[in-house]
Amino acid sequence: MALWKESTQTESLDERNERPPQDLARVTQMPQRKESRPKDSQESVFGAGLTIEGKIEGDGDVRIAGQFKGDAHVKGDLSIEKGAHITGKIHADTVIIGGELDGNIVASSQVKLLESGQLIGDLKATTLTVAAGSRMRGNVEFGWDDLGTGKVGISKAHEKGGNGSAL
Repeated sequence: MALWKESTQTESLDERNERPPQDLARVTQMPQRKESRPKDSQESVFGAGLTIEGKIEGDGDVRIAGQFKGDAHVKGDLSIEKGAHITGKIHADTVIIGGELDGNIVASSQVKLLESGQLIGDLKATTLTVAAGSRMRGNVEFGWDDLGTGKVGISKAHEKGGNGSAL
């Protein structure tokens, strides 16, 4: 009996040694994400079956696939998945809308309105991408810097006209 146990242990060790080292390396490696994200960036996900009411604040990315009622202020990206419904104000670096949003958006970087996206509210962003088939109702401002220097220049030019009207 002792000889049989030893031979089994020896065989299993030999079998492991016969496997090429590349196979072991392939098994232990995790596939890398194609997105380029900072290593310290984290994403919070609200699943499709969730209904949440409240306020979201903080650093990192947020992906919402369920129902959310409230305001979100994040230093990161906020993604609204197809089928999701959000009611509230959104402040984020980048906002991607694939679902429905009833509320205003202020994005320091960009807003992407996907084909399945719907926005009812005002939007202010540095850049805006709108896919064919998306829907929006509201006011849009994009391409302006944070200080609104373009607007200031227009109102000063109007004042120089000297018509005496107040803005």
